[in-house]
Amino acid sequence: MPLSRKIALGNLAISLIVLLIKGFAWHMTGSVALFSDALESVINVVTAIAAIAAIRYAAEPADEKHPYGHHKAEYLSAVVVGVLIVLAGVTILHEAYNSLLAPKPIDAPLLGVGISSIATALNAVWSAVLIRQGRKHYSPALVADGKHLFADVVTSGGVVVGVGLVIVTGIHVLDAVIAGLVALHVLWSGWEVFKENSGSLLDETAPEDQLVAIRKVLADHAQDAIEFHDLRTRYAGKVTFIDLHLVVPGDMTVARSHEICDRIEAALTEALLEAVVTIHVEPHDKAEKTADQPLASAP
Repeated sequence: MPLSRKIALGNLAISLIVLLIKGFAWHMTGSVALFSDALESVINVVTAIAAIAAIRYAAEPADEKHPYGHHKAEYLSAVVVGVLIVLAGVTILHEAYNSLLAPKPIDAPLLGVGISSIATALNAVWSAVLIRQGRKHYSPALVADGKHLFADVVTSGGVVVGVGLVIVTGIHVLDAVIAGLVALHVLWSGWEVFKENSGSLLDETAPEDQLVAIRKVLADHAQDAIEFHDLRTRYAGKVTFIDLHLVVPGDMTVARSHEICDRIEAALTEALLEAVVTIHVEPHDKAEKTADQPLASAP
């Protein structure tokens, strides 16, 4: 089983444990702020399940109907996560509004805060693991889950502070105010996850650091070519898709130009871990004054 799928399964287990802890804290206190915290943990469980499904599907090899593979399944999962987070934020905002109209005292607040703090600490550690491993293994679904958990850590910290203020001041309406602030933070974090991953579904170009690496590889490994132009990129999970036009001398043999293309493809795959490269070879009279990069080694 791939490591990314093992991490996703571990994420589901952690999310269930945190949900039980936070649900118990809310049950003990009746606090709408702690309810908002527990509701976000429900979304954590749902998104963990979505991540498992997406990672498994994305790992499927290319087939007749999906010749470019299934890598974008993770981005689709991450966008769904963003939408679910926004829905959770709207639900929390509704509950906060009702509590604001009819504030209630909190039962056993110190116990509730203590129990919730345990779950928050667990989420803090696990969110760091998810983000680090998701980036290492180019898994957008794991990174999205990790960022969502980190947002949960921030909101949980705010909830603990808010409930503490209720205990100290005796102003019960603060419970609803804190829940409302949590809702706004959740809405913002959901939008960020949605925005970050929707671009990849629309074939956004590769990140700038990858573009720099691609241009360097072409400069270093396209000996005997004249120039390249019309460089286009997109990425999906671990794979970067690259296509470009490579101009070679008009009298160069097909075998020699093919050798250059093979060398470029091998170097790009090594530099980017996984790359699908398409090179269109053109004769020297197709050279453009606005070429992406003339090649210094060209004759």
